[in-house]
Amino acid sequence: MSSPLHDDAALRAPTVAFDNSYARLPPQFFADQAPTPVAAPQLIKFNEVLARELGLDVETLKQNAAAIFSGNELLPGSRPIAMAYAGHQFGNFVPQLGDGRAILLGEVKDRSGKRRDIQLKGSGPTPFSRRGDGRAALGPVLREYIVSEAMHALGIPTTRALAAVISGEPVYREEVLPGAVFTRVAASHIRVGTFQFFAARGDTESVRTVADHVIARHYPEIRDRKNPYLALLEAVADRQASLIARWLHVGFIHGVMNTDNMTVSGETIDFGPCAFRDAYDPATVFSSIDRNGRYAYANQPAIGQWNLARLGETLIPLIDPSVDAAIDLANTVIKAYGERFQAYWLTGMRAKIGLASEEDGDLELIQSLLATMQQQGADFTLTFRQLAALTADDEVTDFAATFNDPQAAAPWLERWRERLARDPQTPAIRAAAMRKVNPAFIPRNHRIEQAIRAAVEDGDFSLFEALLKVLATPYQDQPAFASFAEPPLPTERVLQTFCGT
Repeated sequence: MSSPLHDDAALRAPTVAFDNSYARLPPQFFADQAPTPVAAPQLIKFNEVLARELGLDVETLKQNAAAIFSGNELLPGSRPIAMAYAGHQFGNFVPQLGDGRAILLGEVKDRSGKRRDIQLKGSGPTPFSRRGDGRAALGPVLREYIVSEAMHALGIPTTRALAAVISGEPVYREEVLPGAVFTRVAASHIRVGTFQFFAARGDTESVRTVADHVIARHYPEIRDRKNPYLALLEAVADRQASLIARWLHVGFIHGVMNTDNMTVSGETIDFGPCAFRDAYDPATVFSSIDRNGRYAYANQPAIGQWNLARLGETLIPLIDPSVDAAIDLANTVIKAYGERFQAYWLTGMRAKIGLASEEDGDLELIQSLLATMQQQGADFTLTFRQLAALTADDEVTDFAATFNDPQAAAPWLERWRERLARDPQTPAIRAAAMRKVNPAFIPRNHRIEQAIRAAVEDGDFSLFEALLKVLATPYQDQPAFASFAEPPLPTERVLQTFCGT
């Protein structure tokens, strides 16, 4: 445990311009809670690029990073709190969840003027811990670091990884594991479940307070609308439609799309049992706790709509004095979400197969490719990456090799070439555009597990570092890391992922 700062240490303390707007909300929104110090923190990784983006004093932070990012030492201006929220978990409503192992240190404004949360995960128990230990194991911390940074590099809105620290203490799950603390950065940690927490208590004024806070923070352009709360639902629906479409474009499966894991800012959050698919199958589930496939790959758009309906329910008293009128208005937004999602998804899929123009038959062409991929066990990522290479080269060997039967794709390829002949792009321009939307590298499950195993069992973080390096530029060919682009061998397949709580 670090001792209180002495005068000489205070001179070295990093200056962080905290401006903690959420902590200025009424007391029912959170509980004041300092992190519980850990025994022997050791820094695993500090994201200096992100720190500079946040306007932080990197060199000074590095001098005492282990203590700061473990929670042993609080930065001046921080006001640590645990946020209150509720949520539907696998369809079942829990009226009080909250930050059971996470503590919001405070908010900063980054170099672009955007407000960003800095939060510790695994920093000890809070009033919302529900008998939990409030700690995190090393494996889930490494997984979240790898996947959240990979999502950012893929261009998908996401929370970010600022640091990871070994705690020097064990955590007890099914087995004894090394503990760790993760520092997460987000546009905010306000969730659909935040609204549900107050709506479940009949506290309409607190729902209004959080809605006004979200509008001011994330959607200031709608503040002066005639019906700002209906406009808020529309804005969140649009961001969720875009976000989930992007997940599907890269084969991402969140795993636990509970309403407490859906931010109103439109960022991906909580990388517990998440995974990126290898072979294409819309029914794919990795999460060990998703026994009925509620959050399967292809179900994610509909779950997004279901979650939005739960948000809409909380806003009914604010949308219109007439409950019936408010429900009709909210339902119109919820129904329109499906069209928004389909438009975002189809636009992205057109880009993935190299189309800059639109024709009525494009949807069927895309669906035909996906059906063939499913029948042939084709790798999702490699199929589209090799299709990008094929636009500038008539040699189909590498593309065909992604299918169990290399001849199976021939009928689709013929139709695709006929469609390309009516598209305005040149082959070179098309190939370049396709390489920008079809990654060569994703955080494959077996590679993540290998990195976690090496770190947990042997204290070896070399594969963790290698993954971060290659995934930082996922759209570039990187010959030195070619093996990281390959799908797993049958003996390497990871069929289940696990929640870190």
